[in-house]
Amino acid sequence: MHYLILFVLLPACILVVVTGETATFSFSPPVGSGSGSAYTLSGEGRVTAIRVWERYNYYIYGIQIRHGFIWSSVAGYSYGTLLEIELREDEAIIQISGKYAHYLRYLIFTTNQGRTLYAGQPYGHSFNMYPEHPQAELLFISGRHHGALTAIAGHWGTPGSIADNGTGH
Repeated sequence: MHYLILFVLLPACILVVVTGETATFSFSPPVGSGSGSAYTLSGEGRVTAIRVWERYNYYIYGIQIRHGFIWSSVAGYSYGTLLEIELREDEAIIQISGKYAHYLRYLIFTTNQGRTLYAGQPYGHSFNMYPEHPQAELLFISGRHHGALTAIAGHWGTPGSIADNGTGH
């Protein structure tokens, strides 16, 4: 019996030592009605800034993410009031919350340093997204838009890992 345990546990221990990391990727399922065209805002490296376009007392019209020094395309439209947070060194997005009806109405991005970006108006059903692992952070977002944003999902992990997110992004 001891030999059986040895032969089962030894390869698992060697695998952990060889890879030197644990899986930290997690996914927050999309919230919102989900109508319209799909989007994915991803890039290489850490998220370094986020832009959100809102129309006062209306919807979240567009969103854009910067990885390193490169901005993604805009999901939705760059229409309305532009709000932006530029992350400091060693700062990361660790939570996305907000409200939705048919469209996303309110978004809050929170960092590990306690800073927040608020956009939109607090109306509708509440949601809260965060990583499953304490060392993880926002890697990219996905969702749907039909004019304004109709859905958002969070993809979390540790940047620079061998398999950042398991999806090849």
